[in-house]
Amino acid sequence: MSGPNRIQQAFDQARDADSALFVTYLCAGDPDFDTSLAACRAVIEAGTDLLELGVPFSDPLADGLTNQLAAQRALESGMSHEKVMKLVRAVREFSDVPIVFYTYYNLILAHGEADYAKIAREAGVDGILTLDLPPEEADNWDRACAAENLKTVYIVAPTTPPERIGKIAASATGFLYYVSRTGVTGERDSLSVDLQDKVALIRESTKLPLVVGFGVSRPEHVRDIAAVADGVVVGSSIVNCIANNLGDTDATLAALHDKVTTLRTGLA
Repeated sequence: MSGPNRIQQAFDQARDADSALFVTYLCAGDPDFDTSLAACRAVIEAGTDLLELGVPFSDPLADGLTNQLAAQRALESGMSHEKVMKLVRAVREFSDVPIVFYTYYNLILAHGEADYAKIAREAGVDGILTLDLPPEEADNWDRACAAENLKTVYIVAPTTPPERIGKIAASATGFLYYVSRTGVTGERDSLSVDLQDKVALIRESTKLPLVVGFGVSRPEHVRDIAAVADGVVVGSSIVNCIANNLGDTDATLAALHDKVTTLRTGLA
């Protein structure tokens, strides 16, 4: 398969508008399928430009407590591979927003790389970030994604040596994700002080779009990242809207809408 996909089109449109993408993370199936689907609709209607769906996993080693608990809630509600794909298909019934899976390699390997890529693409997924798969070990996966026109996303960390950034960038076809702080996911009070320098260093190695996340929780965070990057990723701050309103779907959806709307003011 060839041709542009939704991720490329979204970044092209944002560039033409001299803006950054607002990327929202939700864990698929948190706290249950129906609420999760409604949550996807709420954040998209509030202005999400790209939806990052976490695929619930029993050992989410890159995630902080907020996202660990979200995955636990999803798994306990019965979320499975089939239901994650069903969720994507349901989102596709009302939205064409790009969807990127945030997942772990065991979940892909269990189904076979080629089969997983095909199933994901047919459901409506546009790209996949496999957190624990380094590019040095990803040749087969990269080929499986290329065959389905699925974009690959790779992470650059503050500790990534400059000489390795080029290798990571060469494996990515969708965008690069710079995690602005070391450690696991979670809300932070402030961004890294050397963000601008790190982004400039990464851009020396790639022309791919660059998004920045980990710890974004305030409009001023969004503003500062949007000034230097092509996209802003918000995760734990969004997931906490669900965690803080369990059992009250209306309150959950209102909180999600308000959070995205508020944070997006940083793009103005």
